[in-house]
Formats: sequence, structure tokens, C-alpha cells
Amino acid sequence: MKSGPAILVVDDDASLAATLRDFLSREGYQVEVAQSGAEALAIQAANSRISLALIDLIMPVMDGLTLTEELRRRDPDLAVVIMTGYGTIETAIEAIKKGAEDYLTKPFDYVAVRKKIARLMEVMELRERVAQLEGNLERQECFENIIAVSTAMERVLERARLAAATDASILIVGETGTGKEMLARAIHQASPRARMPFVAVNSGALPRELVESELFGFRRGAFTGAYTDAPGIFSAASGGTVFLDEIGEMPKDVQVKLLRVLQEGELRPVGSTKAVHVDVRVVSATNRPLNELRGAALREDLYFRIATVVLQVAPLRSRPEDILVLAQHFSARLSRRYGREISLARSALELLLGYPFPGNVRELESLIESASAVSADNPQSITDKDLRPLLSHAELSPASSIPALVSMEQVERLTIQQALRMADGNRTKAASLLGISRDTLYRKLRQYQG
Repeated sequence: MKSGPAILVVDDDASLAATLRDFLSREGYQVEVAQSGAEALAIQAANSRISLALIDLIMPVMDGLTLTEELRRRDPDLAVVIMTGYGTIETAIEAIKKGAEDYLTKPFDYVAVRKKIARLMEVMELRERVAQLEGNLERQECFENIIAVSTAMERVLERARLAAATDASILIVGETGTGKEMLARAIHQASPRARMPFVAVNSGALPRELVESELFGFRRGAFTGAYTDAPGIFSAASGGTVFLDEIGEMPKDVQVKLLRVLQEGELRPVGSTKAVHVDVRVVSATNRPLNELRGAALREDLYFRIATVVLQVAPLRSRPEDILVLAQHFSARLSRRYGREISLARSALELLLGYPFPGNVRELESLIESASAVSADNPQSITDKDLRPLLSHAELSPASSIPALVSMEQVERLTIQQALRMADGNRTKAASLLGISRDTLYRKLRQYQG
């Protein structure tokens, strides 16, 4: 018997319905039978796999056209074939107006029935494959806002894509400014929960005495100032994702209650004696090393709950190719915002490649925006002289430049090669990843091949 879509046969003639059921079952389809409109609606509600309905036109209480409208109102993708002993053009037109795909005349020509059902099932399978491909494309596009071509980030993003399709708890580890929240949002958007809320909270920014009530809500009268019930972050995000940034700063007593939420799927608002069911996915983040987080900052049992999948985002200083791509991306974005051409001179790129970026991607973006905001030149070419006063002098050293063993050209060539690999050789897509025009990419390819 074929897996997948099921067929619903609706006819008040029990003998005819049974005959049709037996025929379709021999053809390999899963079949449900109803003898009234009310029974058909109940079967549809109980079986989400009903994708095709064969409905008799003339039935007592609820006729076939009325039932067609109601079934399709509940499931707009449901395919309907009207069965009638009155095979007139008027009947066919009326049935199609009500949403039917086709009609069959009684007594049945079972060769025609076989062909029509097979055609409709092929169309539905094709629609399902298209929907799956569109879903895959949407999930891939969710990560396109994360600009990166380095091998280290490619591995992180691939793991994130795979984890997004599951409901596993995820822990993102990385220094401040590496884009942990952006990655968490991309995971949410690529997950089955994408249409539900994404609620972010910084565990370290909440006042210690309010953490529990902010996360889990409270009941009226629970404490001074609690004049009404409040749902809390977890209830507000029910069905979606809660992003707990700086999870290592969460007080230990609150960690116990968070563990219950993750284990049991329920919480107890402050001042309440009743548990409330919640359905949320938790994505956490920390800038602490894992060995410090586990045990010292977090209870070990909670750590294992939140760290089903661990994604470690490397600091920007260890990804020179991403420094180039991000710098070009930020300058191109500012060009669009300010309506003038903004670019980075070679001297600026060399300075950036030798800088350790304690603030990571966030600092790089701020540097380029700061240099752009104090100039009205069109075109503007940002140089090392424009950037140097903006850099953290504590991080600079006289030797702050590209390491002697790694030239600018080597980094650029590696970046282009990586972008082409990620784009499966598509040069237009690779140029988009790099934040440069296709002509510029072709010019650089000729330069490095020469």
C-alpha cells in the first residue's frame, strides 16, 4: 500500500462506497469511507493525510457541493472529484466553481477512474515536492544575511542548518560581537517554528530580583506592584523560540526552574500554585569558554539540557577572509544608505587584516560606519589614516600589519576560491557573496590566473 496521501470516499450508498474503496485499495491507495457530510468532516479532522476526496453529488442533509465547500474551507489544498449520475456540463461547471478538480459519472468506468486518480495523485506529489524544495530554499536563505566565506564559518552554518530542522536545544559559544543573536535568529527562521515568536533576552541584563518573574511571569498580588497577571517571556514565546543570551549570568536558583521548563515543558508563574504548559525551543549563547560555563557558571544538569548542539563561532581575527568580505559588505551597504560611493583602500584593508578586533564583527561595522559618517566625499576611499585613530590603541602594536608570511593577495585569492566553492562555481553568486561586482570578480580572476 502506498504511503503518503490518503483518499476519502463519501457516498450515502454503502454498497457503492465499499466497491470503490476495494478498487482503490487494490490500486495501492489508503482509503477512508464516509456515508454523510458530517462523517466526512469528522474523518478529515482526524486524518491530516486526506489529500483527495471523491464526493457523491446527491446526498441527504448535506449535498456534495456544500460538503466540497466546507472541506476545502478547512483544507484549501484538498483535491475534490464529484461523483454523479447526472453527467451534464452544467453539473461539471458548478462542481468546478465550488472547487472540484474533476468529476466522475455513474456507473463508473473504472479505467477512467484509475487514470483520473493517478493523474491527481501525481499532481499532488509534484506539489509536495515543490513545497519541500521551496522550504529547503527558504531555510537556506535564512542564513544568507550572515556574511562569511571562511571554512570555519561554513562549518558552523552547515551545522546550524541541520540543527534548525530539529527541535534540539542549541548553545552558541563565541566572543562578544561575533553575531550570536543573528545566528540564533537565522536558526529560528529556518526551523518549523519560523511563523511563531522569537523572543530574545539578555540573562545578564535582567535585575536579579526580577529574573524569575520576567522569564516565567507572575500572578496578580505576587509582590508589590503586581497589579495584573503577566505571562512572562516563555509564555509569550509559546510555539516559538526563546533566545537566552549570556546564559552563564543566570542566577542558580532560576536555573533550577529553567531546567524544569526544559524537562517537563511546564512552568509555574511567580505567585501561582498551578503549572502552565509551554512549548518553546531554547537557543542559548555565552561568551565564556565551555570549561568555565559547565559547572562553574551553570548547573551541570542544565548545561546538558541546553547544549544538545554546540555551535562555536570563531573570533573575527582568526578569519581574515571574512574580514575582507565583511568590510566590503559594510562599505557597499553604507554606499546605498548615503547615496555615494564608499570603498576601502588597500592600506585600510591591510590595517584591518592586522588588527585583532576585540569587538569582532560589531567593531568592524562600527569602524567603517564611523569613517564614513565624517566624510561627504563622493567617491570616498577610506584609508588607513582614516581608520587608525578609531582603533583601540591598546590592541595596536608597531608591527600591527599583515603577517609577513600571509600577503594581501594570498588572503584575497583564498577568499575568492572559497566563495566560488560555496557558490558551486557560479560566478555571479560568488560575486554577491564577496560584495563585489561580477566585472570586478572576473578582473581579479584574470589577475590571479595570469
